[in-house]
Amino acid sequence: MFFSGFPRMVGLSLFPRLSSLTIVGQSISSIQGLEYCPLLKELWVVECKLNEISGLHNCVHLQKLFLYDNNIQQITNLEMLVNLHVLWLNKNEISEIQGLNSLVNLKELNLADNAVETLGHCLDSNINLHNLNLSGNKISSFKELTHLARLPRLRHLSLKDPQSIPNPLCLLYNYYIHVLYHMPHLQRLDTYDISSKHLKDTAESTVLKKMMYYTMRVRYAQRQFDELKAKLRQQRKDQIQLPEERIRVLTYMLRNMECELSCVQSVGKKSGEPEDLTSDFGNNHSHEQRLQHKLDALKDRLKFWERRLEEVEACHQQNVALASDRRDMMVCFLLLELETVGNIRFEEGNTSEPWFTSCYDLLLSRFCAWDYKPHNISGIKISRIIRIHNRALRQRFQDKVNSLLCRQEPSPFSQNYKRCMEYLFYVPDPEHSCESDEILPILENGFKTADAYKALGRERAIPLSNSVSVSDQLRLTFMQKKSCSTSGSSPVDILPFRHGQLIISKVFLGRSAAVKEGLPIDCDHYPKANSVYHSTSSKEQKHIAQTAPDMLCPSSLPDSCECKQQQKLWYMFDNEMVLPEYLVDFEYITQDTSQPSPDSPSSSHASPADAPSVSRAELDLDEEALNMEPILKPHPKLLSLDEKSTLTLARANVLSQITVLNLHGNSLNKIPEISRLTALKQLTLSFNEFTHLDDISHMPNLEYLDVSFNHISSLEGLRGLGQLIELDLRWNQLTQIRDDMNVLRKHVPALLRLDTRHNPWHRNECVRMVVLGRLKSLTYLDDVFVMEEEAAAAVQVAARSRINQASLMTHSRTDSERPRSLSLLSSAHLLTQISPSPWKHSQELESGWTTKNVADLGISNQRFLSNDDIISCINSNHLQCLDGNVLDQLPNLHFLSVENNIISSLHGLQRSRSLFELYVGNNDIMSFSLRHCLV
Repeated sequence: MFFSGFPRMVGLSLFPRLSSLTIVGQSISSIQGLEYCPLLKELWVVECKLNEISGLHNCVHLQKLFLYDNNIQQITNLEMLVNLHVLWLNKNEISEIQGLNSLVNLKELNLADNAVETLGHCLDSNINLHNLNLSGNKISSFKELTHLARLPRLRHLSLKDPQSIPNPLCLLYNYYIHVLYHMPHLQRLDTYDISSKHLKDTAESTVLKKMMYYTMRVRYAQRQFDELKAKLRQQRKDQIQLPEERIRVLTYMLRNMECELSCVQSVGKKSGEPEDLTSDFGNNHSHEQRLQHKLDALKDRLKFWERRLEEVEACHQQNVALASDRRDMMVCFLLLELETVGNIRFEEGNTSEPWFTSCYDLLLSRFCAWDYKPHNISGIKISRIIRIHNRALRQRFQDKVNSLLCRQEPSPFSQNYKRCMEYLFYVPDPEHSCESDEILPILENGFKTADAYKALGRERAIPLSNSVSVSDQLRLTFMQKKSCSTSGSSPVDILPFRHGQLIISKVFLGRSAAVKEGLPIDCDHYPKANSVYHSTSSKEQKHIAQTAPDMLCPSSLPDSCECKQQQKLWYMFDNEMVLPEYLVDFEYITQDTSQPSPDSPSSSHASPADAPSVSRAELDLDEEALNMEPILKPHPKLLSLDEKSTLTLARANVLSQITVLNLHGNSLNKIPEISRLTALKQLTLSFNEFTHLDDISHMPNLEYLDVSFNHISSLEGLRGLGQLIELDLRWNQLTQIRDDMNVLRKHVPALLRLDTRHNPWHRNECVRMVVLGRLKSLTYLDDVFVMEEEAAAAVQVAARSRINQASLMTHSRTDSERPRSLSLLSSAHLLTQISPSPWKHSQELESGWTTKNVADLGISNQRFLSNDDIISCINSNHLQCLDGNVLDQLPNLHFLSVENNIISSLHGLQRSRSLFELYVGNNDIMSFSLRHCLV
C-alpha cells in the first residue's frame, strides 16, 4: 500500500497466508491486524506516523522488519521476534538502544538518523550482528565505540555514511585508527573497504607506539612521586630528630625517677620510718613528694613532645596524601589521553606560557582577602594550572553558540558576542560527591545537566561564580563541619580547607536575568533566559550567612572592600554552554606566609607543608624539668648479668624468690642467666643494647615484659611465654610486622596488651590490621582499646591473605587472549574489569569468603578446579603468599597479576608452565627465580 490513503491497517484477516506486507507514506499511527498473518516474514511500515512498535507478538516468523522514517521514540515489543534477521529503525526519534536482547539471530540493524548518545552493553546479546548503521546519531565518545568490539561477527559498520550527518566522534582525530584497532575483523567502515591487512597493521602499530609512550609517561609520573616521597621522608626524619632525642632523654629520666620512687616506697613500707638514701635528703616523706612533683613535670614535657611527634607524622601523611592524589590524577589524565586517542589532552602550564600568566592573573584578580578575614588568610598560592584540550566538548560548545547566534529572530547577544562570553569558576560540592570523582567526568564529558544537579538536591542549574570565595563556599563549609566533628584529635592545620581545586570554564551567558526573590531557580520559571544570577549581597546570600554562621559570606564582613559588589553567583540552564578549560590547584596562605609571584619557582609546583617549629622556650622547659630536685646520682651500668648482681638488684636471697626485676638503663645485650628466675613475673629491660630476645624464653610465669628503647630488629627466638599478658616493644628497630606477629601468635598466646609504636615498620599503614588479625586475644594495642568491629575487620583481612577458591572465583576469568583495549592495565586486571565472571554465583561472593562458603552455595570444589577449566587470569588483593597447592591445579593459567599485595616469595609458581604475563609489582619480594614458569 502506498499513496492511496490507508490511515488504518484493516482487512488483513483476509490474507492469513500473507508473507510480505509493504505500507509506504500512510498516516498510520499504530500497527494493527497482524495477528491474522502468522506467516508474515517481511514487513514494511515506512514513512508513516508510527508512534510506537506494537502488534507484532504473533509474527514469530518475521525475518525482516522495516519501520524507518516514523515517530518511534522507544524500541519495544520485539521480544517474540526471535527469528528476525533485518531491522531498520532509521529516521526515528530513538534516544536509547533497548529491547534487543532476545534478537540473537539479528544480522542487520539500521539505527541511522536517531538521537542515540550511548551504546553501553545494549548490543552484547546480538552476537550474530553482521551489519550495523549508526550514522546521524549523537555518539561523541570513543569509549562508547569500544562496546562494539564485543560483536564477533560484525563486518560492516557505518557511523557517517553519505546519506546522514556524521556522529560527533567521526570528526575527532584518529577516528579510523581507533576503529581499526578495536575491530580488526571489520570489512567495511562508512562504506569504505578496509579489508586490507596493511591498514589494520598500520593502525595496530600506531596504537602500540602510543601505548609505549603513555606507559613511559605513567612511569615517569610514578618516579616523580617516589622522589617526592623520598624527600618527604627525609624532611620527616629531620623534623622528628629533635622530638625523638628529647623523648629519649625525658623517658630515661622518668624511668630513673620511677625506680627511685619505687625504692623509697618499698623501704618505707619495710621499716615503717624514714631512711636516708642520700646525704641531701631530709625525710622520706618530703623526698617522695619531690620525686612525685618531678615525675609530673617530666610527664608533662613528654606529652608535649609526643604531641609534637604526632603533628610531624600527621603533617607528613597529609603531604604524602596530597602528592599521591596529584599523582593519581595525573595518571588518570594520561590514561584518558590514551583512551581518547589524543582528542582530550592535558597541558601543565609554566610561566613561559602566555595562557598560564593570563589564567594566573585572572584568579588573583578574583580573589579577595577580605572574604577570608575571619580565617587569617591573606592570599592564595597557585600550585599548578592544567589546560584542558577537549576537542569534542569544544566542538559542542561552538555548535551551541553558533546555533544561538544564527537564529532568525533578533537577539540582544548576537551583536554583543564578547559581552556574553565570561570565564567563571566551579568547585565541586564534597557533600554530594568526592572531589576527584566529579572533576574527572567534568573534564571528559562536560558538566552534568541541570536535571542531574536537581537530583542531587541542588538548584536545577549549573552553579558557577566569578569569585573564588563564592565558588569555594560549599567546600569550605563542609571541611569546617568535618573538622569540628573530628575535633577530638589535635588538628594538624588550622585551615582544613587549605588545599583545593577549581575549574575555570568558558561560559556563554546568552540571555541573562537576575534571580527573582522567592522564585526557584529553574528554567521553567525563566523561559526566555539562558542564565540567571544574583549578587553575593542579595537577601538569599544573607539568609545563608544567618543559617550557617561559619560559612564564608563576603557581605557579612562590615569592613569588606568593594569586590563584593562585583561578585555574582551564576546559574546556567544548558550544560552545552559551559566549556571547562583550566584546572587549578591552589593553596590558601596565611598572613605569616608571603604571597608568591607568578615568576617564583614555587608557583607551579606545590611545596610540602612544614610542621610547626619548636621555640627555644620549649627546650628551656625541658632543662628546667630535668634539673628539678631531687637530682639522682648516676648508677654504674651493668655490662653483663650474674647471680650476685641479680640478687643485689632484686634485694633477694635466692633467685627463686625474685618476681620483679628492673634492669632499666644498663648496657646489657644478653642475659643468659635470666632463665633461672623461674618465679619472675615482671621484667623491665628498657634502655639497654638488646638486638634480639633469644635469652627471654621458657619463662612460664612471666606476665609483664618491657624491652622499649633497645635495638631489637626481630622477635625470632622468643619462646615459651605462655603467661605473658603485657609486652612493650616501643622505640626499637622492628620492620617485619607479619613475621614478628606470627612469633607472638605462636609463643605468646595469652597476650592482652601490646605496644609497637615508634618502630620503622615496613608498610606502616597496615600495621594495626595485621597485628589484630593475628593476635585475636588483644584488648589494647598501642594504648588504644580494640573494638569488636575493628577486630572482626582485621580477621577478614587476614583471611584474604591466601588464595582460596572463593577468591579464585571472584578474580578469575577463562579468556585466553588479551582484549583489544587502550588500557595500560595488565591483561589479568583488564580481563577482571571488562569480562563477566564465568562462575555461577560469583557476584554474591566477597573476596574474604572461604572454601566452605563456596560449598554452601552449591559449587563443587572438585568441579571448580578440574583440569578442563581454563582459568586464565587472577587478580586479587591482600595476598601474603602464592599457594602452590592451588596454583598446581591451574595448568592453563596464562595471565597472573598480584600487584599491590604483601607477597614475600614467588614460591608456588614453579609448576605454572603456561604463564604469558606475570605482574608482581609493589610487593615484598626479596629474590626472584622463575626459570620454568614463563613461556
